[in-house]
Amino acid sequence: MLKQGENKVETACGGCAAAGCGSREPHRRAGGEAQKWDYTIALAGNPNTGKSTIFNALTGLRQHVGNWAGKTVARAEGYFGFNDKKYRVVDLPGTYSLLSTSLDEEIARDYLLFGEPDVTTVVIDATRVERNLHLVLQILEITDRVVVALNLMDEARRNSIRINERNLEKDLGIPVVPMAARRGEGVRELLTAIEKTALNPPAVEPRRFEYLDAALEKAVETLTAQLCETFGNLPNARWVAMRLLEGDESIIAAVRDKTLGTKAENTGLQFPQLAEVK
Repeated sequence: MLKQGENKVETACGGCAAAGCGSREPHRRAGGEAQKWDYTIALAGNPNTGKSTIFNALTGLRQHVGNWAGKTVARAEGYFGFNDKKYRVVDLPGTYSLLSTSLDEEIARDYLLFGEPDVTTVVIDATRVERNLHLVLQILEITDRVVVALNLMDEARRNSIRINERNLEKDLGIPVVPMAARRGEGVRELLTAIEKTALNPPAVEPRRFEYLDAALEKAVETLTAQLCETFGNLPNARWVAMRLLEGDESIIAAVRDKTLGTKAENTGLQFPQLAEVK
């Protein structure tokens, strides 16, 4: 544990292990009451990128695991404190895409679309950057507040793979943090990048692609307006409109059943104490 006064993560709370929490009183848990947090972090990524290792590095053992509402897929949440702010981390199912070809992808997509996390951290494999960037670019269609955790840098070095993370960061327009999470490398830098992204809007416009012709653009705008009229202030209505035009069956079913955007946060989980980051 780092010592107090180093302007790092500290444990100040006398009644719990909330790193960076200035209170000397324990956080209340009576009756399963949810603890308060300042920011919610979604942790996304392809399977086998070390996402769970990063989740554990951030939250320690103070985690809760349950199921997503109405699903058999496990949902893990954890908490940590950093520089006097409290963060909740939602570990999304590993997914290769947001185009919903599986239950895991549908859950991850719905949370990113409608759960509106403050920051989405996308974990990618440094030995397979090109393959993993597909998911990063899809998420950038939904939100500007993205941090890339370029994990498994130790494996990349072992295989003589060199990555210029600064050029990658410039091309994407979002922070890219090189990491070897199982060795503890880059965890502090990831925390700093998450904090900056949560506190401030992106300094530059993230990379997006303009690929709609005039007729399709008009159709998307018309459908987006209809979605907003039907579902109120629907987050990411434009993205949903494009998926409807592509024939996404799960989105079509949610529109038909009037359940679009209603399932992202209903978990029934109780919340643990904040974890100190070591």
